[in-house]
Amino acid sequence: MFVFGFVDVYADTLIDYAESLKLYKTRHYKKALPAILKEAKEGDKEAQYLLASMYENGYGIQKDTTKALYWYKEASSTFKYIVKQDEDTTADEEEALQYAYTKFDLSNPYVKKEVSKLTNKNFGILPYKTSYLLPLSYSNKKYPGYEKNTEIEFQISMMKNLTYNLFGFNEIISVAYTQKSFWQAYSKSAPFRETNYEPEIFITFPTPHYIDAQSHIKAFQFGYNHQSNGQDKYKSRSWNRLIFSTLWQWKNLFLKVRLWYRIPESKKSEAFYEGRDPDAKGDDNPDIEKYLGYGDVNFKYLYKENQFGLKIRNNLRTSQNKGSVAFTFSRPVYNFNTIYWYMKYFNGYGESLIDYNRNISKISFGVSVYRGLF
Repeated sequence: MFVFGFVDVYADTLIDYAESLKLYKTRHYKKALPAILKEAKEGDKEAQYLLASMYENGYGIQKDTTKALYWYKEASSTFKYIVKQDEDTTADEEEALQYAYTKFDLSNPYVKKEVSKLTNKNFGILPYKTSYLLPLSYSNKKYPGYEKNTEIEFQISMMKNLTYNLFGFNEIISVAYTQKSFWQAYSKSAPFRETNYEPEIFITFPTPHYIDAQSHIKAFQFGYNHQSNGQDKYKSRSWNRLIFSTLWQWKNLFLKVRLWYRIPESKKSEAFYEGRDPDAKGDDNPDIEKYLGYGDVNFKYLYKENQFGLKIRNNLRTSQNKGSVAFTFSRPVYNFNTIYWYMKYFNGYGESLIDYNRNISKISFGVSVYRGLF
C-alpha cells in the first residue's frame, strides 16, 4: 500500500501546468495542486493567484488565510499576471500591455513561458529581435578584400515603448534599434568587415478579439525603417522603408509577414557609376530591391523548449529570380532562463548590406541572450 501510494503521489507531480489548469477547471483541485504550486514558486502570476484561491477556499488543500493572503499579494505585484512595471508606469501602459498579452493563446506552457518574457522590463528597455553572439560563422566563399571564410557575427537588438493607447485603439508606439556586426577576428589585423545599423519607429495595433478568433491575426504594425552600414564612397549602403506587418499565432506556431515600400532616392551622377566620383551624393544601391524584394515571411515554431525559425525572402520575379532562406534553431543552455544555444544557416542574397548583391551560403554557431517570437 505504501508503494502504490508513493507511485500515485509521484504520478501527480508529473502533470504539467497546462494539464493542471484543465484539472482545476474541472474541480480536481488535489491533482492540480503540485503543478500549480511549482509554477507559483517559480513566479508565475496566474499560478500564484490560483494557489491563493485554493488556500482561501480549501480547494484541494487545508484552508489557510495567512498563506492565501501571501499568495494574493505575490499575484497582485503585477496587473493580472503581468510582471511588475517601473514605478512611473501609467495606467494606460498597463492597460495596453495587458490587452496585448491577452492576444496570445497561452494553452501551451512553453508558449506561455516565452510570451511572459516579452513583458519583463528593465528601465523601459525591452528585447526586440534576437540578440546573439556567433563565434563560429563560416561562409562558403571568401569576402572581397578579406582573407578568412570564418568570422564572428553578433547582433544586439532592443526597443522602447513610447506611448500607450494614444488614439484609443490599445496601440503601442515604439522605437527600436538593431545592430549586426561581422568581425574578421581570425585575420591578422582582426578588422570589422561590416556593421549594419537599423533604427526604426513603428506602431502596433492589437486586433479586436473577433478578428483574432476568425483569422488568428494578433496585431498589425506600421513603421518607418532605416538601414545603413556607416561606410563611405563605394562601400556605402543604405535605404529607407515604410513597412507594414501582420503578426499571427496558431498555438506554438508564430508568423510575421512584412511588406515594404522603399522611399525613393535621387540617382548619383554617371561619374560615380563609372568609378570617377566616389563622393557623389544620392542612392548608394539603386538595384537593392532586385535582390531583397519587397517583403519577407518569418516563421517561428516552439517545440517544448526548442525554437525553430525560418525566414524567406524573394523578389517575386520570373526572370532573374533572387531571394534568401535563413533557418535558425535554439534551445536553453542548461538551466538558464534567457540564454540559448543558437544555430543559424543562411543561403542567398542580403546576408549584410555590403553583400546585398552577392549569393552567400553561411552556417553559424553560438549563443543568444534572447529569442524573438516574431
